Amino acid sequence: MKVVMRTMAVAVALAAGIGMASAANYPDHPVRVIVPFAAGGPTDVMARLVAQKLSENLKQQFFVENRPGAGGNIGTMAAAHAPADGYTLLVASSSYVVNPSLYAKNPYNAFTDFVPITLAAASPNILVVNASFPAKSVKELVELLKKEPGKYSIANPGIGTTPQLAAELFKLSLKLDAASVPFGGAGPAIQSAVAGHTPIAFTALPPTSPQVQGGALRGLAVTSAKRSAALPDVPTLAEAGFSEQESETMQGVFAPAKTPKEITDLLYKEIAKIMAMPDVKEKCAQLGFDPVANTPDEFAAYIKKEVEKWGRVIRDAKIKQIE
Repeated sequence: MKVVMRTMAVAVALAAGIGMASAANYPDHPVRVIVPFAAGGPTDVMARLVAQKLSENLKQQFFVENRPGAGGNIGTMAAAHAPADGYTLLVASSSYVVNPSLYAKNPYNAFTDFVPITLAAASPNILVVNASFPAKSVKELVELLKKEPGKYSIANPGIGTTPQLAAELFKLSLKLDAASVPFGGAGPAIQSAVAGHTPIAFTALPPTSPQVQGGALRGLAVTSAKRSAALPDVPTLAEAGFSEQESETMQGVFAPAKTPKEITDLLYKEIAKIMAMPDVKEKCAQLGFDPVANTPDEFAAYIKKEVEKWGRVIRDAKIKQIE
């Protein structure tokens, strides 16, 4: 019996030693970074920016693999099922915190299937109106919607997107009667607002800012706690007199559950350095993203808060779950 116990102890020690050595040499071969959306979108752009800098700093290739579909769930599950060795990472947007409530049978657990590394960056959503629309401020818009209930509709990029949920939160808290019109992405929603078909829209800031800067749309407010560097003249909703309306599109970095802490700690420190680089800050400003790079514990707390918040909005707005 003693021989067996001694053999088991040696095996455990050897396994631990191999794990420590593996973490110490990390990365010793290319690292896959899964993006659960198509190439060219904001999450893909952010992932490629971070992957390029990690490749340069850690002297090993970090390459992006796009796995779109099912609102981000296909790529997310591919990452969840990958070995927990640090050689597969996930860069996810806010679908990560929305889908647990939006899907009747969401295939992943947002709290246990992944290790949160850091919220690399986030972009606010923005409330815009057509340039010819009579409301010049959020206060005027609310007054108009209350004066003529049911007359106006609000465009958004699609069911379950944070802009759509931000619009629902806005309507619920202010008891506004305005139909939601979901489009198949930010582009069509923005074009509908520019054309005046749906003259009011909640959209993500990055694809909308050029239309605001060009004068086709009027930015009434951003949904972040502070103004965006991309549109510094546009106030926050709180500044406009409407509190507790904060929402954003996150760009978070995750690893599969049980990935060694030495590896996730290293990645957090490297990504925090990357997000502080002047050229990265400049690129983020151009894209409409604000660098964050919070700690793993802070990111875990953020995820919990966001899952709870959007779950409440989905229930209160009676948004039908996707089967």
